Amino acid sequence: MSSITVVGGGFAGLTAAISCAEAGTEVTLFEAHARLGGRGRTTGAPYAANEGPHVFYAKGPHWPWLVERGLTGRVRAVPPAEGARFRFVRGGRARALPPAALLRALAARGREAPVDEDFAGWAARALGPAAARAAAAYLGVATFDHDPGRLSAAFAWRVFCRASALPPEARYVSGGWGAVMERMGELARRLGVRIETGHRVAELPAPPVIVATSPAAAGRLLGADLAWESGRTMLLDVGTRARRGDAFIVSDLDAPGWAERFSAVDPSLAPAGHSLTQVQVPLRPGEDRAAGLARAERLLDLGMPGWRERETWRRSSVAAGRTGALELPGLSWRDRPRIDRGGGVFLAGDQTAAPGVLSEVSFTSARRAAELALRAVRPGVRGRSHGGGPARSG
Repeated sequence: MSSITVVGGGFAGLTAAISCAEAGTEVTLFEAHARLGGRGRTTGAPYAANEGPHVFYAKGPHWPWLVERGLTGRVRAVPPAEGARFRFVRGGRARALPPAALLRALAARGREAPVDEDFAGWAARALGPAAARAAAAYLGVATFDHDPGRLSAAFAWRVFCRASALPPEARYVSGGWGAVMERMGELARRLGVRIETGHRVAELPAPPVIVATSPAAAGRLLGADLAWESGRTMLLDVGTRARRGDAFIVSDLDAPGWAERFSAVDPSLAPAGHSLTQVQVPLRPGEDRAAGLARAERLLDLGMPGWRERETWRRSSVAAGRTGALELPGLSWRDRPRIDRGGGVFLAGDQTAAPGVLSEVSFTSARRAAELALRAVRPGVRGRSHGGGPARSG
């Protein structure tokens, strides 16, 4: 009980390892892949693409923690000229102005929404049917779900308010998430964490151990069903020759979908004179990859006319069960798989019983798991918590 083992070298695993090492405890981290980062890994040149959005929300607990440790690197804001290139798809056309219905939803931020009712029903009554539909479609950017209206009103509304905050919470770090993951790995090593990459753990190590892998892999190690509702989405990254007039963001309000030209904020993601755009289109039940890809390409047609002739690189994938926890009516984050599994075993990740939006769940669960593991090693010891303390969960 003198050291702590962390299984998984993604955002949650690295957060847990750093937190434990900062408290002066010996830590060993195992990562199955050759590189650290998990879903935070970024592709190499010529285009630096991530498995999902390239942004952090600045009001989340992870942001001050990362900033305090110098892990963010250079932070970029949206250039005003690019911010003006936000397009909204309505009736199959890309428009420069948001519909009045979406503006009504934006003006209603601050209301409380119920946990036990679906978002579509509550929003239709509270905001009006048109505003409810527009807000639900806009939520595709942060839920990766084909029908956000079916989710818990409290969950969906909280996410909507964060994703549509003014001024925007989004922060873009130069080099994408991969640059942050590399700095986290370097910090962990400086703190004395022993990191073994290319090591797939087949049996649960001796406790205390923090399991910070995918739910499927964690379930195999723990012998438990850790399944939770999660989005299934088509991701398409496209490199193109740059052209003035291309949209910066395209939000599909006819059906959940989102395209963002990330190189507009961070030119280092693409070669000089080129753009990197990512499209995410939540897949409907029974919809196959080809159909989802066609819808993603159609969104690019609307926001970046002529992109097909300018395409120089692409990558596509289906992200299933890997896009964070979603809450159905009657459920909250407290109902998700618990962090403390008993016997000195702890769980961390974006589908665990911890609050937050997207990667914030991984962070808060990792901080809580680290605190519990430290207590198991040395009762009475608490981890360093300023800059975003552990969530009281699990």
